[in-house]
Amino acid sequence: MKIACTMAPGRGDVDLLMTGLARTLQADGLRVCGTVQINSERPDDGPCDMDVQVLPDGPVIRISQSLGKASRGCRLDPDALESAVGLVGARLAAGADVLIINKFGKHEAEGRGFRDLIAEAIGREIPVLVGLNRLNAPAFQEFSGGLAVELPARAADLAAWIGEAVAGQDGRRSVRIKPSPQTVISAAPASVNGRGAA
Repeated sequence: MKIACTMAPGRGDVDLLMTGLARTLQADGLRVCGTVQINSERPDDGPCDMDVQVLPDGPVIRISQSLGKASRGCRLDPDALESAVGLVGARLAAGADVLIINKFGKHEAEGRGFRDLIAEAIGREIPVLVGLNRLNAPAFQEFSGGLAVELPARAADLAAWIGEAVAGQDGRRSVRIKPSPQTVISAAPASVNGRGAA
């Protein structure tokens, strides 16, 4: 099973990391499938707008709803998320070297969202990298059977894991991926299970 997760303490850090990593992988010639999240601050100081870019080349889909500045409810637009899932599914069916999912979130924890596509990619031996937060870590551990690799939120570590995971696919002997300096986030390794990342 080729699945890994990463977490970072700062708000939006994993999103920036995954976006930079996806660009690096594409520049290195890998067929990258999935989504990366783009957060945009709002001029009214309300919660940021959340968009996902469907990899490799769009479209960008707004997945947040504007519920008002004082709103505390979930802002995720489930219909928009499912639109992104459908587009990623079509790209995955066309062939991919790696699947990147910006977040294994509440929908995935409840059996919806990208969950089935992640399982499909694993079944096809396509490496999967997901962003994760502590709230959904137990559900992710259960989903992955505790077999997911926990990676520090550092571009070099993520790129090295993907390089090893795709080696041997389509006759490849090795893949060396060098992340750009812009994709490095300085953060202590986070852990899904409290033991620290390997």
